[in-house]
Amino acid sequence: MAFVSLTDYEPIVGKQCIEELYLLAEGLKGKRIKMVNSTAVGGGVAEILNRIIPLLNDLGITTLWTVIKGGEDFFEVTKKIHNALHGEGLSFPPRMKEIFLEVSRENLRYIDLEQDVIVIHDPQPIVCIESKDRTHAKWVWRCHIDISNPNEEVWDFLKGYVEHYDVALFSSPRFSKQLSIPQFLFFPSIDPLSDKNRDLEPEFINQVLDRFHIPQDKPIVTQISRFDRLKDPLGVIQAYRLAKRYTDCRLILAGGGASDDPEGELVLDEVRAEAKGDPDIHILSLLPTSSLEINALQRASTLILQKSIREGFGLTVTEALWKKKPTIGSAVGGIPAQIIPNFTGALVHSIEGTAYQIRYLLSNPEIARKLGECGHEYVKEEFLITQALRRYLLLFHVLSHPGERIIFL
Repeated sequence: MAFVSLTDYEPIVGKQCIEELYLLAEGLKGKRIKMVNSTAVGGGVAEILNRIIPLLNDLGITTLWTVIKGGEDFFEVTKKIHNALHGEGLSFPPRMKEIFLEVSRENLRYIDLEQDVIVIHDPQPIVCIESKDRTHAKWVWRCHIDISNPNEEVWDFLKGYVEHYDVALFSSPRFSKQLSIPQFLFFPSIDPLSDKNRDLEPEFINQVLDRFHIPQDKPIVTQISRFDRLKDPLGVIQAYRLAKRYTDCRLILAGGGASDDPEGELVLDEVRAEAKGDPDIHILSLLPTSSLEINALQRASTLILQKSIREGFGLTVTEALWKKKPTIGSAVGGIPAQIIPNFTGALVHSIEGTAYQIRYLLSNPEIARKLGECGHEYVKEEFLITQALRRYLLLFHVLSHPGERIIFL
């Protein structure tokens, strides 16, 4: 992928926005930042880091990235922790904690923590905070997960680590918890110049559909997410079947997995079994490198779904809105921050509600078009990577001047 400079975003966000970012970065030159997470490919966190780290370096702020290591047993535990934070019941026996702590502490043997700011993403590397006293760094816990209704036993265990950080960042106000440290609202973001979001030629879009044997003879309804029960792919199929009784359409369920998610293949098998026998349901298991294909599938779609049961934010919603697609999303997690009902999309609470909105938007293309246009402008204002850069730069300034009152104009 070709290197993208910050100035390349000027035609999209304007000269003033870019100048402000350079101004904010001026006082941070020489600062060293370390990002730590659990996977380099697959999922929204890796996607964001892959795009934002080069831009921070382009601004003169040295930013490095470390991915923690672990075996299958470790990632099975972290997946259970992930599900528990989304509210799933979980027994958290001592052996599970032992595996989590042993692998985490093993990682601390090779992670270079000689930085000015260390940003730990999600629960998997949270134990890194045990090294705080051996560094001069400010420590940030960036939580991308919906923890509005967590399993209390698991959250109490993690909270003991969270409160040793200097600040915590959450994707939605509803995820905020009672903590002894400051908390900040940090929306995730998409990169409009990435392969997943940049403009595509119609010929390429048609080639992708042909490659996946997807006819364009009827409206296409699409959900793109990793195959995870929290994304409710089986519920998507049920909603599609209810809507199809009245409005003919095709369904695409496309996604892949992440290296720290051991359940993906099992869920994919369940989805294939549920869809079996329906030629209008297209199940696509995509590689992590399939950004252009995802882009093409979204642009070819008549409307986009994100029927999650729990959702940290839902960058696929942001992507769809950016492409001016009418979007239907569950009223969970960070999705309501993006979908303003009857303005940027439709929020739903059930399978039946999803089916109704599919029927309504397919039957009212002018309303669908207006929703897509408003959604695009809203993403431009709130959820592009330049806004994420601005938030990080402001955070680094605040961490560099603890206890001081700083006003940014």
